[in-house]
Amino acid sequence: MAAVDRETAEMKDSRRRERRDRQSALEDNDDGFGICGWILVLFSLLLILCTLPLSVWIFIKVDMRTITFDIPPQEVLTKDSVTVSVDGVVYYRVQNATLAVANITNADAATRLLAQTTLRNVLGTKNLAEILSDREEIAHSMQSTLDDATDDWGIKVERVEIKDVKLPMQLQRAMAAEAEATREARAKVISAEGEMNASRALKEASLVIAESPSALQLRYLQTLNTIAAEKNSTIIFPLPIDMMQAFMKH
Repeated sequence: MAAVDRETAEMKDSRRRERRDRQSALEDNDDGFGICGWILVLFSLLLILCTLPLSVWIFIKVDMRTITFDIPPQEVLTKDSVTVSVDGVVYYRVQNATLAVANITNADAATRLLAQTTLRNVLGTKNLAEILSDREEIAHSMQSTLDDATDDWGIKVERVEIKDVKLPMQLQRAMAAEAEATREARAKVISAEGEMNASRALKEASLVIAESPSALQLRYLQTLNTIAAEKNSTIIFPLPIDMMQAFMKH
């Protein structure tokens, strides 16, 4: 698995280097127009001057600042067949205005649609536990995928964040019941362990009392003291069974 991820990363890096080489080659070609190039430039300027002020409105304005948009909630079927609703937010900017205008009709709309599709595709490969716990990893994977896909459009995806994961009400109730049952089972185990430790302590105490008969009398006096401190009107005096058997014989 690590080898596959490494090969994928190397392929992405090689594609990025090829794009940079092509862009640098185009920029180098633009630096040396030649005679024909300069003739076309002069002709374009002359045409602009002749068509003023109408030619001013032909220019296309491209915003180079960072743009943000919300990904609408997407109904996604996870890897373990659970339907969840997930939304997010994307931060991107135009780093090459020429590619954003020449290579695609509407770069903003295309990026929004691609973000929705990418969110569904990435979450479809995860189970519910991974979606709830690995949001940062999912956001990083989406950012990498979007950045590679929009590189030809002159767009740089700076950040992707997962905003909210909404579960169906039935699933929420089932998860709450499961968590409650787990807590109750843990409480029963703790109670059983406490009773076992208490029984061991009582066994040890009975052995100590059996070795010293006066210890039983002291314990009895302590019990009477505790009962009297609580201002109870009823005091129980325990009688040894041997004494009762002596009365029964007479």
